[in-house]
Amino acid sequence: MVIGHFGFGLGAKKFAPKLSLGLIFMAVQFADLLWPSLLLLKVEKVAIQPGNTKFPLDFIYYPFTHSLLMSLFWAGCFGLIYWLFKKDLKTAVVLGICVLSHWVLDLIVHIPDLPLYPGDSPKVGLGLWNWPLLTALVEGILFITGMVLYMRTTKAKNPAGKWGFWLMIVLLVIVHLAGLMSPPPSSVMAIGWSTQVLWLFVLLGFWVDRNRTANTSPNAINS
Repeated sequence: MVIGHFGFGLGAKKFAPKLSLGLIFMAVQFADLLWPSLLLLKVEKVAIQPGNTKFPLDFIYYPFTHSLLMSLFWAGCFGLIYWLFKKDLKTAVVLGICVLSHWVLDLIVHIPDLPLYPGDSPKVGLGLWNWPLLTALVEGILFITGMVLYMRTTKAKNPAGKWGFWLMIVLLVIVHLAGLMSPPPSSVMAIGWSTQVLWLFVLLGFWVDRNRTANTSPNAINS
């Protein structure tokens, strides 16, 4: 799941309008932002299965980024740090929920490879990936819903706010489709470096949101 996580982040703006979209994107994708760096450091492990077209990656060991316990920990860290600086409990809770949402959405699509905690943990996953078309439908609905909520919550202040938003959306779709259609990666190192592209959308989120403002007509959809 890629654009589904970003779709959740776009929709979360409605419930925490004080948060920058860039920070929301960092929260919803924190697990996948941290994971490639831990791969490069050989702290977490993944195996490439070239002959397995349905599941080309075998997530052998990633408890620090993708276990339920650590997801709760990172969610608490995000929420607590925000609250310490801003003293806004509601927004801090929304930010924490955004972090935890990554594990919940992964639970829906992953086969049973998500640990509950570091160590010798049971692994869970509802396996929606076994039905690619259904996965695409669910993820597409989540992404489009998030887009609509974001466009109802904000409006462009200038051309950068309007066209920057659509540039971000197009790039998200391109990266998502490229991931689906590309052959298995050549090496674990290639995964670790190529996945760093997700940071681009964090930066785009900060930039786009800075060029948009609160929408005073919440029933209107603004590009």
